[in-house]
Formats: sequence, C-alpha cells, structure tokens
Amino acid sequence: MRRKLEFVVATFAATVVLMALQKPLFMAWYAAEAAGAGFGSWMAVLWHGLSLDLTVAGYVTVVPLLVTLTSLWVRLPERPWRGILTGYFALVSALTAVIFAVDVALYEHWGFRLDATILIYLADPKEAMASVDFWLGVRQTLLAVAIAAVMIWLYRQVVRLFDGERMPWRTAAAGSVVLLLAAGFDFLAIRGGTGASTANVSKVYFSSEMFLNHAATNPVFSFLSSLGDRNTDYASEYPFYDEQELAERFETLRGNAPDAADTSERVLTTERPNVVLVILESFARTVMDETVDGEPVMPNMQRLKHEGVWFENFFANSYRTDRGEVAILSGFPAQTRMSIMKLPAKSHTLPSIARSLAGAGYATSFSYGGDLNFTNQASYLYATGWEELIWQKDLRFDRPAADWGYDDEVMCDWFADRVIRLDESGQPFLAALLTLSSHTPFDVPYSKFADPVLNAMAFSDACVGRMLDRLRASAAWRNLLVVLVADHGYPYPATLPYNVPLRHRIPMIWTGGAVSAPRTVATYGSQIDLAATLLGQMNLPHGDFDYSKDLFAPAPPQKFAYYTFNDGFGVVDSLGAAVWDATGDRLVEATNPALIDVGRTMLQQTYTDIGRR
Repeated sequence: MRRKLEFVVATFAATVVLMALQKPLFMAWYAAEAAGAGFGSWMAVLWHGLSLDLTVAGYVTVVPLLVTLTSLWVRLPERPWRGILTGYFALVSALTAVIFAVDVALYEHWGFRLDATILIYLADPKEAMASVDFWLGVRQTLLAVAIAAVMIWLYRQVVRLFDGERMPWRTAAAGSVVLLLAAGFDFLAIRGGTGASTANVSKVYFSSEMFLNHAATNPVFSFLSSLGDRNTDYASEYPFYDEQELAERFETLRGNAPDAADTSERVLTTERPNVVLVILESFARTVMDETVDGEPVMPNMQRLKHEGVWFENFFANSYRTDRGEVAILSGFPAQTRMSIMKLPAKSHTLPSIARSLAGAGYATSFSYGGDLNFTNQASYLYATGWEELIWQKDLRFDRPAADWGYDDEVMCDWFADRVIRLDESGQPFLAALLTLSSHTPFDVPYSKFADPVLNAMAFSDACVGRMLDRLRASAAWRNLLVVLVADHGYPYPATLPYNVPLRHRIPMIWTGGAVSAPRTVATYGSQIDLAATLLGQMNLPHGDFDYSKDLFAPAPPQKFAYYTFNDGFGVVDSLGAAVWDATGDRLVEATNPALIDVGRTMLQQTYTDIGRR
C-alpha cells in the first residue's frame, strides 16, 4: 500500500516541480524584461505561481490516482499498465511542452500568456504558419522536444513506483479510504483551495509590474481554462452597471448623440473626393519616430505628416489586424478575448464606411496581397458593403509570394496603377489596401537596418512612399483623399508593456489633392472615430455609427481614445490616462481617474451590443 500512495504523491509532486521550473525558464527567456527583478521577485514569482501549478498537478494526478485506486481491488499486470501510464505521461509532457514553446514565442508579440485567443487564428493553419519564420519554428520545436524529454524522463522514474498488486479486502478497504482522502486533497488543488474563489489566472497576480504577474502564470492553465470562456452570453461578460445606468452613461459618450454638433471645420476642398484607404500593417508610432544613427526608420511617413492632415494623438483599438480592421471600417470598438469578425451573424450587422459610401454612389473595392479568408475577413468585408475583393488568388506577379502573400513593393505598384485606372473611369470610388510586409517573420527583399523589425518597417514605408509619389504625379491626385492609418501598434522596443497607451499609439495621415492645407490635429481619438470624421467631411450621414466621433466637430461628445487588450482596457485624453486589467481586477494606470468609468462604459456597452446583434 505504501508504494501505491508513494506513486500518487510522486506524480503530484513531480508535476508541481515541472510546472514551477517553467517560471525561471520564462524569466530567463525574457531576460531584458526580468533585468530589474531581484532575487526576491524571482522567489515571489515561484511562490505566487504555485497555486496554479498545484491546480495543474491536481488535474494531471487524476488518472494515476484512479488507476491506483482500481489496483487495490483488481490485479493489474504491471508491465501493460506501466506502458499505459508512460503513454499518458508522454501525452501530458508533449502537450505541456508545446504550450510552453508556443507561449514564449507569442508573448513577445501579444504581451500576455497563451490562452484560447490563438484558436481564432488557427482556424486557417496555412495562414497561421505564415507568421512563423522557419528558424523560429525550428527553435521552438527544439525547445518543445527538450522540455518534453525532461518531463518524460522524470515521469518514467515516477512510473517505476507503480504497484499493480491487488490487496486483501481489509487492506484494500483501508487503502481506498486513504486514496479517497488523497483525492479530496487533489480536488482542493484543482479547485484552488477552500475559499469562495476557484482557481483562476488572477490568483497569481501579486505585483504592480505586469511582467512578474505574467511570469507567475501557468501557461497550461491559462490556455486550457480559457477554452470555456468562449460563451455566448456576451452581455454578462463585464457587468459594471445595471442596464439603466449603462444606457445613461453611454448616452454621454456616443458619437451619434442627438446633440452632437455638425462638423464645423472643413479640411477638404470637396465633399466628394475619391477615397483611398491604406491600412498599414503594424505601423506603430514608436517605430515611426525611431531613428538609427540619426536616420529615420520611416522617412516617408515623417515627410507625409507635414504635407497633409496629421493626427498627433491617435490610437489603435486593439493589437490584432482583424479587430483593428473592424474598428477602422465599421467604427466598432475592439473586444478583449474575442473577435466579432469571427462571428459572421453578428459582424454582418455592423455599419461600415464602405456601405455608407456605396449608398452615395461610390464603387468600393478592397485589395490585399495575402489570403482574405484568414480570420474571416472576406465574409466580413463582403457583408459590410465592399463590392469587390482582390487578393492573392486573383493576382499574378513575376516574383514569388512571401509567407503572407505578395510583398508591399509589388502590391503598392499594382495598387497605384489601379487607383489611376479607377480615376479614369469617372465613377467616384473607395479603394482600400491592406499592406503585409511589416509583419512577422519580417522577411523582405530589403537590407537597410540590422534589426529585422525596423528593416521590414522601413521597406513598407519606402513602398508606400513610392506609391504616393506615383499618385501625386498622376491626374488622379487632384480629387484624391488618401487616408493612411495603422491596423495596430507593435511592441517596439521589446520591453514596451502590452497594455500602456504608448503600445497602442499609431499614425493617421490624410493626404492627397483633396486636402486643403497641411495641419496638425491635437484632438484625441482612435480608429473607431475615422468613420464619423470621414463621413462628416463628406457631408454624409453617420448616425448608424454609435461609437464613432467626428474629431473635427466641437464637443459634445467627449473626445478620448479607447483601446482594449487581452482582458482589459485603456482610455487616453488630454488630461491623462486610465488603464484597467480585468484579470487582476486592478488599475494599471490612473493619471486621469475620471476615465475609468468611461472605459468601463465602453467595454460593457460593446459586449452588450454584441449580445443584442
């Protein structure tokens, strides 16, 4: 009986040790972020992370415990049962190793530990793999193999303790009581203790430094537990206020409030320009403003900001392209752990710039050098008024496509020709282009900067600059409004926290012959405000855009920039910022505490709105 109990205890203990060892490995992997953490912080990460390590160990121990309990009453041949247990532990090891290897690779870009968000992007494995550099894939595979090998070796030592010998019934009865008590403790580990709060990621949060909280988080638990979060009761996700109070609070924030003023400032020479919308992949302000040895990384963006209308205080609503696209094109706020683009029945009901302009007689088209089936883009675009979609399957160029599709050089040249032809047709048009080269794995036919991120960003900047120069030299320029806006920011430098306002600050520039004069707009806004601002300049109705504010209209409504990250929000205005983390139920920043309720209202209203659609 002693060996049987030792086997169960050893399984639990070995799993706890293996889970705990992931903490220092994660911190060593991100040595730059951990550089300021002293010995005490490393120990605190291990200690606070222990609660979820115990929970994962509890789950892993369930099967060995049941096998051991069965062996008290039924004689189990040790060799086959040890083989089955070894296979079970190998599966646990492989799953854990893969989750950890993927987690440490994605954390650099996402800024949070792995959760079910990744499943959104694995719906199309081919496109998902396009983000993975070959050598990155090799490195992470080797890491997973190494971790799995260590785990399997340790578990094999544990399996040697297994005793399949059947016990006399008196001993078996007593042993069953002991194992049932052990099962009770195992259940408490799974539950997360005896308190009212069950195991959840926030249990390991202990520091105002978010990196330490993330380091303490068990990625296996974070991923598996979030699988159940994908429910349909959206309205109950963030219950800050009752229904009446929410409606009253949102009424003061909505962009289409009855008392919202008409546009009083005109920045265009005509109400009916042809509109070109260029969505710039990952063009963060931190990259745009970067220099290397005195040379700007994005000289064309720096030049263009002085030639047109420059929005100085402009922010992305999310950190992913699919959510940024919806914010830009539909004026609908991004979500935290979901993407409305992946819910066709709901995303199809959203308003859109394309639908509004189509109603005014504009031909609408959207172009992309990659696959628009990825994250359900094609379905969303067609359903929201884009009449023509042109993407990789429709295009043929002399050079081969890169991992994500045709690079920005060939696409920008092609798109310039397309805009010129559209202008010659005589029909007003809205033409959009989504760039792609400034995306991982940053493999571009260009060599200017040693840093691959900066080099790829510089390549895209050069391509867009040449495209605009071609358009400027054409007859199409006279009646053209070109809107340049990023789909989201980028974690540059790598130590930039994922939830702070600077991480979400992006450029927006209006240029073209239809712009009356260069100017800088200091008003705070975000991607959701483009729709009302553009339509307002064109003297077109935008009452169906509840969240979009005309940045050229005097208050009301209140002008602010709102964004979300994996499970929280940030709000920024001229007086400061408020950043709230839902997982830890805590404020990250509150230089303007009044914005906390603004963010809560926007977040709850967004999910309530989704629930009603």
